[in-house]
Amino acid sequence: MGVKTRKEMDLLSRKATCNSHGQDSSYFLGWEEYEKNPHDVVKNPHGIIQMGLAENQLCFDLLESWLIQNPDAASFKRDGQSIFRELALFQDYNGLSSFKKALADFMSENRQNRVSFDSKNLVLTAGATSANETLMFCLANPGDAFLLPTPYYPGFDRDLKWRTGVEIVPIQCSSRNGFCITKLALEEAYEQAKKLNLNVKGVLITNPSNPLGTTTTQTELNILFEFISKNKNIHLVSDEIYSGTAFSSSEFISVMEILKTNQLENTDVFKRVHIVYSLSKDLGLPGFRVGAIYSNDKDVISAATKMSSFGLVSSQTQYLLSSLLSDKKFTKNYLRENQRRLNNRQRMLVTGLEAIGIGCLKSNAGLFCWVDMRHLLSSKTFEAEMDLWKKIVYEVKLNISPGSSCHCEEPGWFRVCFANMSEETLNLAMKRLKKFVDNGTLSRSCQVGESQSLKSSRKKTTTTVSNWVFRLSFHDRDTEER
Repeated sequence: MGVKTRKEMDLLSRKATCNSHGQDSSYFLGWEEYEKNPHDVVKNPHGIIQMGLAENQLCFDLLESWLIQNPDAASFKRDGQSIFRELALFQDYNGLSSFKKALADFMSENRQNRVSFDSKNLVLTAGATSANETLMFCLANPGDAFLLPTPYYPGFDRDLKWRTGVEIVPIQCSSRNGFCITKLALEEAYEQAKKLNLNVKGVLITNPSNPLGTTTTQTELNILFEFISKNKNIHLVSDEIYSGTAFSSSEFISVMEILKTNQLENTDVFKRVHIVYSLSKDLGLPGFRVGAIYSNDKDVISAATKMSSFGLVSSQTQYLLSSLLSDKKFTKNYLRENQRRLNNRQRMLVTGLEAIGIGCLKSNAGLFCWVDMRHLLSSKTFEAEMDLWKKIVYEVKLNISPGSSCHCEEPGWFRVCFANMSEETLNLAMKRLKKFVDNGTLSRSCQVGESQSLKSSRKKTTTTVSNWVFRLSFHDRDTEER
């Protein structure tokens, strides 16, 4: 599609023609390349393997087994009688009370019942994307800012900013301490926002972290609560959609637990802490579009409920999932087995990468690892990171997410997903990557040897050989030209 003229752009709104959606991020561009050439064991064995999509496909067999054993739920029956017509008619946007109760109970179970959730404080949304955006509309005005620790999920540039007009100010975290939030980094971000004349309305974290795959520590949570306690007009939003992916439930601490243990229920802080949740990651159901906002502020609940009419969860989906989540025997077994399988698959990826000489940030949750490829860069720049990323996508045919798309301040980190493929596909990905790394090492050695030989025979100064030399593929050259 060619460049639009001014006249053509004037036909549409500024929102429709602006370029602030974030679609041109390498995070989304990698998806586009995958969709052009997707790997398939039979139909396209040499295609691109999708390792940039955080989907949980490891427990589909448990869900499918439950559906077979509970045919009434899937066929919209109650006690053997069809309720199709009841579900097909208009439903109040508050949602089915049976589903909201089941979801609130599941959220408690996910946290080992250390805290409880009141279904009256839940607002249903069409996924976590809608939940995060709705909270921005409720808590901030256009031009206000939220502080986010880096690296963060690339989609937040779209979810939090695009339609709301809210600005994101990064809390710059470093590999020196495992990318943990520090009091200094938080205060520096706050001061930076003030220098930009931005009114800070809140801090948003993902816990467990996307893309780090780590749970937020007690120390980090205490820093955040101290900050919002000191700053009376600032909210804390905790996106906890990965809460059920923690390999050990004891390692995940919800912000609701801090409110309880620090006895903050009867303080002004209580109403300024909000949770985003979804069934997309823990149950692996992103296509069902089930998200939720949990807040102790009745005004936020009221406003978010009204806004939810723009992105409702279908009654059929609510009915099916209320039956599934109400089956306590199933949910107990599912949560335990999901943690076990995710942990095993993460170990498989980490072990495979270590065998190639590639390390990862130590993680304890999530559907991905934060992978350290800094030693593979030709230079310590984001340009070199993009060059490496293109080679991995086009030559190795693996779609992974570069750290720059997650606003990481250090080039050379990548998010690599492991739960959206079979073990066989993951092994294939590791074989491809190993071949690439081995060839790169060989190329480097040859270049160094050739350089030394020329220097010795001709006694001339040669250009320093880069640390990492690769042959640029034809596809890469074509991409560079575009």
